[in-house]
Amino acid sequence: MKKPGIIWLNVSVFVITGLITVIGVPVYAFYHGFDGWQITAMVVGVFICEISITAGYHRLWTHRAYQAHWTVRLLLALGGTYATQNSILHWASDHRRHHRYVDDKDKDPYSAQRGFWHSHIGWMLRHYPATIDTEYSNCRDLKQDKIVMWQHKHYLPLVLALNFGIPIALGLWHGDLLGMLILAGAARLAISHHMTFLINSLAHVWGRQPYSDTNSSRDNGLIALLTMGEGYHNYHHNFQRDYRNGIRWWQFDPTKWLIRSLAWMGLATHLYRTPLEKIERSRAQMLLTKTSRKLAGLPHADLMILRLQTEYDILLKKINAFSQARRLWVEARKTVVQESYDLDALKEKASELRENFMQQKKDWQVLNARIA
Repeated sequence: MKKPGIIWLNVSVFVITGLITVIGVPVYAFYHGFDGWQITAMVVGVFICEISITAGYHRLWTHRAYQAHWTVRLLLALGGTYATQNSILHWASDHRRHHRYVDDKDKDPYSAQRGFWHSHIGWMLRHYPATIDTEYSNCRDLKQDKIVMWQHKHYLPLVLALNFGIPIALGLWHGDLLGMLILAGAARLAISHHMTFLINSLAHVWGRQPYSDTNSSRDNGLIALLTMGEGYHNYHHNFQRDYRNGIRWWQFDPTKWLIRSLAWMGLATHLYRTPLEKIERSRAQMLLTKTSRKLAGLPHADLMILRLQTEYDILLKKINAFSQARRLWVEARKTVVQESYDLDALKEKASELRENFMQQKKDWQVLNARIA
């Protein structure tokens, strides 16, 4: 079977920036050295590129996890252009297909089932059929966004202006033009590229699957440190509309913190959060599946699995009871004429049922650990 044609522009960008980063940076550092300003320019540049991709391209435009003021959208569009990962429209189209057809070798643009190299960078080096949709048929909503379409129309000149203009301006101000081009230009671009690419590759082969194993996505805290919080990928694939990837307070997710800060300043609205009960159902189902697999083939496995199933059913009932009580309380809050004591009673009932299901969750986890 004939291989798809090579995309020479992409190959050239990846090879040139990669060689400059691997060879040029250490050679220049040895003979000339880099100072704090140059290193800062690179680090800040990587941050701008990554946060623009995660908060903008990914959570804002691809998944519509929140809405943002036009000034925020413009800055994220420019930052994403600086990252040079194609236009918002193109990027979102690829990523929406990835979620819809995840792990399908023919339809998922960067399917992990085609190997680490393909999902990391190989899919961008050739004209694979899964990556071709010139009509962007799955992004009709984004075609209504003037900033998205402006960036898409002027993408190439914007890329050239930002990726050469910013390092050159910084180099002229600093006095070491070549050093700034190497570090804040090429190295910044290569590093930010591969940080993003890790989500498509490593986050599909290394880590835990606490929510589902129906696809290859994994949760990995180390990858989250390298990708502005995108490493909690198993959660994301199961609850893709959530503006958060790391849902625990201690999980590293600066993208979530940025979005929340923008909301606090009135620059972001309609932040979508997956209901707690939906998350807990997925975790409980996954734990039941894993424990049942461990028990398979053991003596009296049927009895132990039956006990697990019974406790699981009790847990689901308590989760559903909490969910219903919480929904009643939320709806009551929207009713202006609702008496305050009624609201307090509904809130207290929801809190009580939440405590009940959380205690059942602990008992359920202890039982799984004991049996497994």
